[in-house]
Amino acid sequence: MASAPASPFQSHLQTLAQLTARGAWQVTLPHDRSHHLLVWITRGQGTCILDGAREGFGAHNALFLPARHLFILEPGRGCLGQALSIPAGATTLLPDKPQHLRIRDTSSQAELTGLLDAIGQEQLANRPYVTEAVNATANLVGIWLLRKSATLSSTLPETPARRLVCKYLNRLVTDFDSGDSVAMHAAALGVTPEHLTRTCKTATGKTASELLSGRIEHAARSLICGTKRPIGVIASDLGFASIQSFSRFVRQQTGQSPRDLRRATK
Repeated sequence: MASAPASPFQSHLQTLAQLTARGAWQVTLPHDRSHHLLVWITRGQGTCILDGAREGFGAHNALFLPARHLFILEPGRGCLGQALSIPAGATTLLPDKPQHLRIRDTSSQAELTGLLDAIGQEQLANRPYVTEAVNATANLVGIWLLRKSATLSSTLPETPARRLVCKYLNRLVTDFDSGDSVAMHAAALGVTPEHLTRTCKTATGKTASELLSGRIEHAARSLICGTKRPIGVIASDLGFASIQSFSRFVRQQTGQSPRDLRRATK
């Protein structure tokens, strides 16, 4: 299961521990991904923020996170699970909204576990047509998700407050690196910064500022630790006016300078 995908168009199965190989921040900070992600919790519990709300999860819960949807995953100590990354275009048989499915019946649990095990075995065997085989099984996972989301209630009631939070989270996908402050984001959404902060805090447990700072921190850590891009270029790409202001932000959020963070990952 630890083998790297042979193709960027191939779905890929990892353990929850492998998903956070560089640190828990990879899932605990607000962020979005370019691929779809299914997390299947097999043991333990935790909390997540998805679709504009904070919820608890436990064993035999399936969390589906479509590409370009901001989320936070906070697994508790001893939480175990699997994570299936599905590239955009690998399959079209997927829900179009985030899903939190609590799977009670053992037959459905066994069905999803069997599909994920089949993907893991294909990855380990690495036989010819592995990409096609893995993606075909990912299609079956998508059908499983669609069937379960049609029969299990996984969506929260639509309210003006939740719609506002979702709109703000969408801005943190598209415009987090614009350099805009919370006040600027609030103005674009037609509300006051105070109202946006209160609404976010009630729905997610985090203020609008914490969500924005966390999204920028995730991007900063990803670029610093995962690329060789110059620190000054990263600062500019993330909307900072200078490398000095970027360095202050990183030190404030992480306790380390950008260069110390990069050295620690080598």
